[in-house]
Amino acid sequence: MQTPDTSHVASYYAASANPAPERPALQGEVRCDVCVVGAGFTGISAALHLAEQGQKVVVLEGARVGYGASGRNGGQIVNSYSRDMDVIEARYGEQTARALGDMAFEGNRIIRERIARYDIACDLKEGNLFAACNAKQMKALIEHKALWERYGHDRLELLEGKAYRQDIGSERYVGALLDHSGGHLHPLNLVLGQAAVLESLGGTIHEQTPVSRIEHGEPVRLHTPQGVVVAERVVLAGNAYMKGLLPQMEGKSMPASTQVVTTAPLDAAQAEEILPTDRAVEDCNYLLDYYRLSADRRLIYGGGVSYGGQDPASIEGAIRPKLETTFPQLRGVKVDYAWSGTFLLTLNRLPQFGRINSNVYYAQGYSGHGVTCSHLAGRLIAEVMAGQSERFDAFAGVPQLPFPGGRALSVPLTTLGAWYYRMRDALGI
Repeated sequence: MQTPDTSHVASYYAASANPAPERPALQGEVRCDVCVVGAGFTGISAALHLAEQGQKVVVLEGARVGYGASGRNGGQIVNSYSRDMDVIEARYGEQTARALGDMAFEGNRIIRERIARYDIACDLKEGNLFAACNAKQMKALIEHKALWERYGHDRLELLEGKAYRQDIGSERYVGALLDHSGGHLHPLNLVLGQAAVLESLGGTIHEQTPVSRIEHGEPVRLHTPQGVVVAERVVLAGNAYMKGLLPQMEGKSMPASTQVVTTAPLDAAQAEEILPTDRAVEDCNYLLDYYRLSADRRLIYGGGVSYGGQDPASIEGAIRPKLETTFPQLRGVKVDYAWSGTFLLTLNRLPQFGRINSNVYYAQGYSGHGVTCSHLAGRLIAEVMAGQSERFDAFAGVPQLPFPGGRALSVPLTTLGAWYYRMRDALGI
């Protein structure tokens, strides 16, 4: 059998990552208070919160720390969830909307607290913009601002007409909403930095250690190719990479991938022309584009979604037309890196939190809003393990329905739905 490639994808982030050790695979049997499966944002966030509480934590990672979406995403700090509070209130009631709304901006704060407290070098920059491509989207941004302000978020600025040009050197938009509390960063360095802090607090991380089988009970036994972890409690945080460890949720989620390119370094004049305030941007289309500048003045540009996790034949071929539509002045710019990242999509676009028995917890399915929400998940998991379950249960109580036809039919049906919304985006309706 061919050994799967578990090295980091050839991305800009991997090429510019801070030095990190290769952690040895698990050998033999170890015991711990909590075993965390997955060393991405959710797993490392949870493990770090638990280690700060004095818990003995072991993290098992099938590849490398930050191997999945946590080390490949757009690097944007975007508040709230993939479905906002108005939708949550309409579907699940005012009480659920208020509970989730009270936490909608907390993941952002956790990230900043971690960076400041532990001096994590990850190129943090301030501000992100939501850019409207047509009048309908601009109207939605006005409503969006009012909605977030109703939930206590007051750091928003509406940029009507050409006012957005102070931030974006593109003719593509009709206005924008600036979130002064948002931002962007190097996501792989963020998770690597937190992993190093976890180890400094006594936590252990084993890379190249996939979990092949879980024996549920008290305690739980997690089997790996060369060892076993015996844990009082377990966190399943593999998201799109769980590989059969959470079978009851597989029909209720679907892997999807998004593609990203990174240009060669731009000169100072080019960078100033396209993103003069160095803020991150995402547009308001259903299949949105997102972009920002790296610390060394490269344009990092991503867009679109491939359902089922399949990559297009050419990532650069898929993204370059979007990039050059937004910034015609960069036509022909050299692309140094192109990669794909897989995330987990849910039917209602809200994350899935829950328990198995009384001692196994899971959090997954952020549906494209994982940078902030995964950090919130880590805190809530630590809370529920400490006996404070109210906030975790606010998410766990949201009904999670299966995709029609399960995963076999979810890809073609979701692709058809995406085509419909792409046509609406194109027509501005």
